[in-house]
Amino acid sequence: MSSEDKDEILILPVRRALISVSDKTGLAPFARGLHELGVEIVSTGGTARFLDKAGVPVLPVAELTGFPEILDGRVKTLHPRIHGGLLADRSRASHLGQLKEHGIAPIDLVAVNLYPFEQTVAAGEASFEETVEMIDIGGPTMVRAAAKNHQGVVVVVDPADYGSILETLAGDERSVPPALRRGLAAKAFRHTRDYDTAIASWMEAQGGEAPKPTAPEGFPDELHFSLVKEMEPRYGENPHQEAAIYRYRGGPGLFGGFRQLQGKELSWNNLLDADAARKMASQLEDPGVVIVKHNNPCGVGVGRTPKSAYERALATDPISAFGSVIAFNRPVGGKVAKVLKELFVEVVLAPSFDEEAQQIFAKKKRLRLLECPAFEPAGDPWDLRTVSGGFLAQGLDAGTDEASSWTCPTKKKPTAAQRRALAFAWKVCRYVKSNAIVLANRVQTVGIGAGQMSRVDSCRLAIEKAQLPTEGSVAASDAFFPFRDGLDVLAKAGVVAIVQPGGSMRDQEIIDAADEQGLILLHTGRRHFRH
Repeated sequence: MSSEDKDEILILPVRRALISVSDKTGLAPFARGLHELGVEIVSTGGTARFLDKAGVPVLPVAELTGFPEILDGRVKTLHPRIHGGLLADRSRASHLGQLKEHGIAPIDLVAVNLYPFEQTVAAGEASFEETVEMIDIGGPTMVRAAAKNHQGVVVVVDPADYGSILETLAGDERSVPPALRRGLAAKAFRHTRDYDTAIASWMEAQGGEAPKPTAPEGFPDELHFSLVKEMEPRYGENPHQEAAIYRYRGGPGLFGGFRQLQGKELSWNNLLDADAARKMASQLEDPGVVIVKHNNPCGVGVGRTPKSAYERALATDPISAFGSVIAFNRPVGGKVAKVLKELFVEVVLAPSFDEEAQQIFAKKKRLRLLECPAFEPAGDPWDLRTVSGGFLAQGLDAGTDEASSWTCPTKKKPTAAQRRALAFAWKVCRYVKSNAIVLANRVQTVGIGAGQMSRVDSCRLAIEKAQLPTEGSVAASDAFFPFRDGLDVLAKAGVVAIVQPGGSMRDQEIIDAADEQGLILLHTGRRHFRH
């Protein structure tokens, strides 16, 4: 007899239910409905008190087991009278005989949801010890036991399923069909899997000494992570594409936990641009502003104040800034809001906005205002990209490049001011789509050439896009120059110094070209492709 045939034969009415839930949503009508169907309800402390107050008859677990809750409630359902009733295979005479021998009644339905561990972590107010107490033990054990024995037990972990369960049990046989039991069991195992993933992620984040690896270090043979749907935008990159946004389970949330203060719903493209802008702004040490359009910076500026930084960033390419996403790395006040309100912007994000700024921005109803912390690379251990049939995984390109380690192979050497300008251009360049060329001075970008198939075309584009004087500017290239033509184009535009990784077979030819043109050339030894 196949398991399918065996399953179909088991028409098992629900006579006894065990209910123990942290989330009481919809619980009273669900339990009342079970009682009206003649189902005996067994429950634990808080849930039993809730149901008793709601007028639903309840048998406390301690009366069923004959054993009180102990260890401050850590042990209450871990008892043979509970788990024997959950795990007994109703199709085996030996199991039923043992239940009878020990005076154990079967439990036919389990409604359990777990301690609010994720909510406790997200609130950020609980101590380590208090958070540990939110790690449920009895709940997951009952859920897994019921899900394993789903041929005889109905397991419910989602309050959204209460209504359909009651409707099904109202039928003549007072039972739940096998296919539905299997579906509920699968949902239960996903529930406990996600719960354990959240706990493991939090525990790993607490620090401590990890065990010594028994295999060579590197990427694991298997990569496991759990995602939770955060929102559903109206569409993806284009209106005909459906979309959803997910966050890592157990983590702080998108952008380290942002708060939208006003504005329309965030779109797919808004989030991509906001992520790029936030990451770039976070690496600027001085008050800085990054203006992003189509996942590329179109203007970056630094200054003594956010206002001066914004004005410098905008001056790079004011036309492209229309409909952009703008990130600040400092709190935004009223002075910034007054100048920014004149520009149509999709999203503005900053660590915080003062009351005056919020009042000014409130007049721009469509503007999305996001308050979020600075980007911390340690919060995102993997850089994952989808390909057909799988993922590409790599470490984050998030480390700080030490400008002091750069070498200068040319005859002409940079001044301290030129070094600062080159370091600024290099920081911007790493976030520009390759092939990337960035022209800059000490405080702002001058021209940006992004995403061209040849490096010399990126050089030409950066010059053509420049709204500020290129004479006396510096340039950064995300990868080495394969030929001298790019240097020649930049030198003709008045660029005086260039920073690039080096490492080309033609490095000497490039160095000779720089000396010929009177250019300063710095080698970083590190490439920053961004495909």
